[in-house]
Amino acid sequence: MSNQDSTNSAIHKALAVLETITQDLRPLGIVDIAHELNLPRQTVHRVVRQLEDLGLLQRDATRERYYAGERLRTLALNTISSALTTRGTHAILEKLVAEIKETCNVGMLDGQQIIYVDRAECDWPLRVQLKAGSHVPVHCTAIGKLLLAHLEHDQRQLILQSASLKKFTKFTLTEPELLEAQFDQIVAQGYSINNQEDSIGLVALAVPVRDPGGEIVAGLGVHAPVPRYSIDNAIDDLPKLHDAAARIGEAMFANHQMPISKIET
Repeated sequence: MSNQDSTNSAIHKALAVLETITQDLRPLGIVDIAHELNLPRQTVHRVVRQLEDLGLLQRDATRERYYAGERLRTLALNTISSALTTRGTHAILEKLVAEIKETCNVGMLDGQQIIYVDRAECDWPLRVQLKAGSHVPVHCTAIGKLLLAHLEHDQRQLILQSASLKKFTKFTLTEPELLEAQFDQIVAQGYSINNQEDSIGLVALAVPVRDPGGEIVAGLGVHAPVPRYSIDNAIDDLPKLHDAAARIGEAMFANHQMPISKIET
């Protein structure tokens, strides 16, 4: 085998390992990965250790299992943020802002926080000025609660147990049982509301952004000051938000390639 063939094979295996780990909700062990990819355990162990050294994977030392590392999460989020601009999704967001006259965001889970992967500002001088790439709390924002509500219960609990459930205002919910009740309501109604929970005088509403298979991958939210935009105003805008979310989801996954499931040894 030539050096080039050897390099390509190594990259192929590394990519397959990363895809296998990131497709599963739970951390995976060497045996699990080797079985999924039909590769020798020693080969998988070598690749995983290299990826761990690069910060692309992180090891759960108590169980000898691996999950996405900080560097891989940052790379993924940066890629998504870049794709949102190049695939025309930012234009969809800007059109939505032009219609409802308030700032809108696309956000995703990043550990125990929400990261805005895209954002379009309104023209009002009174507004919350943040940039794409900004992080906000997960438990008291519309997008955060929306995404938490649609996670499996155990996965949601892991995030809530490791997150700082800070009480930002008198309206912030920090009690697990109250949050769970609200999550049930969010799933039932199809949208999430933030009624001054992270900042007094600021309200927000979020709807899901789905992939081609119907899985929720992000949230589309609008937020604004109470004197100018009420919860009722936001609910009136739900059809526009749902329509924009559907078009953003389609644009995000245009030309989507199926992942590698198995490779030859």
